[in-house]
Order: sequence, then structure tokens, then C-alpha cells
Amino acid sequence: MTSGLFALRGTLPKNKFTLIEISGVILLLSVWSLVAYFEWVPNALFPAPWKVLAAFKELHFEDALVLNTWESIKLNLMGYLEAIAVCLPVGFIIGLFPLFRGLFHRNIDALRYVPLTAVTGLFIAWFGIDTNMKVQFLAFGIIVYLLPVVVQRIDEVEKVYLQTVFTLGANKWQTIRSVFIPAVLSKVSDDIRVLVAISWTYIIVAELINKTGGIGAMAYTAARQSRIDKVFGILIVIILIGFLQDKLFVWLDKALFPHKYVKNK
Repeated sequence: MTSGLFALRGTLPKNKFTLIEISGVILLLSVWSLVAYFEWVPNALFPAPWKVLAAFKELHFEDALVLNTWESIKLNLMGYLEAIAVCLPVGFIIGLFPLFRGLFHRNIDALRYVPLTAVTGLFIAWFGIDTNMKVQFLAFGIIVYLLPVVVQRIDEVEKVYLQTVFTLGANKWQTIRSVFIPAVLSKVSDDIRVLVAISWTYIIVAELINKTGGIGAMAYTAARQSRIDKVFGILIVIILIGFLQDKLFVWLDKALFPHKYVKNK
């Protein structure tokens, strides 16, 4: 009965999968509670779950958790929408046409090695310290990773589809519209779902510029005040947002590309 639990790339019935997921959460909370209760790590550095839960009252009523969370969501949303708007057309141009690939492909690959926290000063010089700078910074953090992926997905389009449309007499634009765009977008949608999470990893850097609000700035302030219980609470909020964001992307993906979810019989 347990052999299926350890099968390579095996699958579980939905009811068992849900049960195991819940068990994993309970196990994590149990270990966390034990570590905190026996103080294997000092509570000042690793607060108990009940202390983190209690911190939400202060976060909500004194630190405006909801308003700051919404501010961070808006920044991230604008950042990754801009990144997607840039990466898709530019990626198609570079991936499809040899001239532009030769001009820019190596340069784009090199951008992945730029330490984003080190270029904050450049973005301040270019865009100031207001919301626009933060959006540009977060968008750039996604662009440097997403753009090479779009080019890669274009390279992965199977030649059999191209040969088929050529046989049917399709011109370049018809080939792009009927083969490259649907094939690439259906795969890039998964990449976007993964890569937009990058903006949450840089939210503290962006929001610390002028500390006008945001959950990242809240986390930094709480850490400086040694309120680790608040920091844990804020991290839990970010994780929950990421979880819901991921579910939203999966729903959109199923709506836009239903063929990806058709099981082969």
C-alpha cells in the first residue's frame, strides 16, 4: 500500500495527496512548537507559533498591516506586469531574428549576473526615490531572468510544427502567429508564474529607499526593533500572498491554455 508513496514520478489520489499536505503542515508546526517550547533556539531569535499569532493584533492595529500589504502588492503587480510587457515582444524579436540575436543575446545573458542590490543607486539616480523607481527596480529584477527564458522557449519550438505550416504555404507572420506565439506563451506562462516571485525577494530593498510604506519596510523596521515575532508574522503574510498569487496564475493558465491540462488517455 505504501509503495506508491515512493514511486519515481508517481502520483497519488487527490484525497491522499490532500491528507499528506495537511500532515506536512501539522508536522512543520509541531517541530516549530517543540523547538520554541524547549528553547533549543532562544525565543528572542525563534519565537513560538503562539507568540507570532499574538503579534498580528499589534501588526494590524498599530502598524497598518493591511494597508502596507496592499501597497506592496501594488508595487509587485506593477513591476511584473511591466516586466512581462517588455520581455514578450523583445524576447520574440531576439529569439526569432538572427540579426537581433547576434546583437543582444550575449548581453542579455550577462545581465543575469548583475547583483541587483548593488544597482539600487543607479535606479535612484535615474528615477528618483518615489514609486516609479521601485516599480522599475522590481521590473528589472524579473526582466533579467525572464527575457532569456522567452528566447529559450522560442528555440524549443519543435521543428515538426514549423515544417507543417511551411508545407501549407504559411508566410513568416502566419508562422509566428499560428506556431511561435501559442507554443511559446503556453510554456512561458509557467516560467512567469515562477519568476514573478523574484519581485517579493527584493521588496525590502525597494521599499527601504524612502520608507513610505509597504510590508517589506515593515519587516525591516521590526527586525531593527528586535521584534522577531513581527518579522515571522510578516513573512507568513508574504508566503500566503505568494500562495494565493500562485493559485491565481494556475487558474489563468488553465483558462488561457486548457490543452495543457488535457490528460492523455
